Amino acid sequence: MGRYLLIRLLWMIPTFIGVTLLSFLIVHLAPGDPAELMAGGGLGAGAEQGLSTENRMAVDDAVAQWRAQFGLDRPLHEQYLVWLEKLVTLEFGESFKDQQPVWDKIAERLPITILLNALSILLIYLVALPLGIYSATHPYTLWDRLLTIGAFILFSLPTFWVAILAIVFLGGGDYLALFPPGGLRDVAYSPGWPLATRALDMAWHLFLPVLILSYGGFAELSRFMRGSLLEALGQNYVLTARAKGLSEQVVVYKHALRNSLVPLVTILAGILPALIGGSVIVESIFSIPGIGQLGFQAVLARDYPVIMAVFTMGAFITLISILLSDILLTLVDPRISFGRRTAA
Repeated sequence: MGRYLLIRLLWMIPTFIGVTLLSFLIVHLAPGDPAELMAGGGLGAGAEQGLSTENRMAVDDAVAQWRAQFGLDRPLHEQYLVWLEKLVTLEFGESFKDQQPVWDKIAERLPITILLNALSILLIYLVALPLGIYSATHPYTLWDRLLTIGAFILFSLPTFWVAILAIVFLGGGDYLALFPPGGLRDVAYSPGWPLATRALDMAWHLFLPVLILSYGGFAELSRFMRGSLLEALGQNYVLTARAKGLSEQVVVYKHALRNSLVPLVTILAGILPALIGGSVIVESIFSIPGIGQLGFQAVLARDYPVIMAVFTMGAFITLISILLSDILLTLVDPRISFGRRTAA
């Protein structure tokens, strides 16, 4: 197992470099120039006709100065090598927007995104597993069909649309005001509040964002749970356990359930990256100061260092989640071994 982990960690290095290289090229080849934004919009097609020759030359000089300051006047491969060299020392550079260290911005917002995604994953599994188990143990009943239809409906609803509807109907938009429309704290928040009061206040603010970030996940995961458990319940060892006179609960939860968890552990590698991508929408709509909102604002401002920092963290989390999923497989199913293959 140790040898396998070492090999996987070594393979993550070229994979990580390849992902960051593609991200770097996509970001820098996309339309828009941060130097022109900093210089006041540059010489757009409409602005060129309204500027005098002197003003046009002044804007061109300002753009050139900003490009030199940001290092954008260098070839792309040199810019990438400089960025990669800084990454080795865990330095993401300074933001183009306010010249603040990118790492400080990440460190300030990362705990919020981790909390949001951790609560979402917990909610997904707490809801999906019982629903999937119930559907598998009561197949083709009325409740099973209703759960299946409901899961497909939830999975097909766009996150941004549901978030906007939640604010309109539940966040004081036009109807009920059961939850705040955004933010993490009440307008009357005070650091002197008791810990329980502060925790309840944050939970009240995070209820809608966590729910909206999770509904697609537990709709999908519950269907995986149902299909996997149904397949396990049809295996010969389950029939043998029933023939021995074991109770249905023992058959389902002790024998069939563990084997049916293998596909669920496998898709765990895709749930976390998907939640991080979804947090961009949720954090932006609900004004939550997390990594997702920071990345969205950086894209609008063409803030390359911040964009690359967010992409880099997303790539790293994805690679780690895939490795973690493989490790959990060995705990769920002891027959899976990543050690040296034995001869047949």
